[in-house]
Amino acid sequence: MEQGKFSMPLLGDDFPELEVKTTHGPMKIPADLKGSWFVLFSHPADYTPVCTTEFVAFQKRFEEFEKINCKLIGMSVDQVFSHIKWGEWISEKLNVDIKFPIIAANDAIAQKLGMLHPNKGTNTVRAVFVGDPEGKIRLIFYYPQELGRNMDEILRAVKGLQITDKEGVALPAGWPDNELIQDRVIVPPATDEKTAKERKTQYDNFDWWFCHRPLKK
Repeated sequence: MEQGKFSMPLLGDDFPELEVKTTHGPMKIPADLKGSWFVLFSHPADYTPVCTTEFVAFQKRFEEFEKINCKLIGMSVDQVFSHIKWGEWISEKLNVDIKFPIIAANDAIAQKLGMLHPNKGTNTVRAVFVGDPEGKIRLIFYYPQELGRNMDEILRAVKGLQITDKEGVALPAGWPDNELIQDRVIVPPATDEKTAKERKTQYDNFDWWFCHRPLKK
């Protein structure tokens, strides 16, 4: 692939419209996911060790994602029959039933999502796209083929984005286990002198520009 042909969607963009074949039948993305958060993740290839551990890990957290109104969708450039057979193998050998759909992508789809990286061969990289109920891309992770993903971090990220949307706050590093403020949330900094002076009496703080409060229940 020529370097100049590589492109990828950006944060805040509408998720590219895709009509795809999946193990659950044809889907239109993001149209069929409207009203739900979603995590669409690509893997290099079926029947590979790291990808197998990832699919098991995602499935182990399937119900946790469902509880927060978030759909899981897998993807690689393997054909649907390969996805189906691999899912059967995982069920038979590892006693884990994959309940989320797996997209059979082609090079055009993978390239549209920036999953075929120059100088990384013809397999898709380990991309993760988090989309919101309006189909906007809210978070993107890219991992190399040799490094498996941390699904707890992906779950944490979706929960965090939902909280920031709902409460209009920011979240600290490692939330909800931050070294400074634990599971508290950060109040957006003041943008005028009057508000800045008031902040120290309104919130717990380290200074007017670093105020925090408990998460609303």
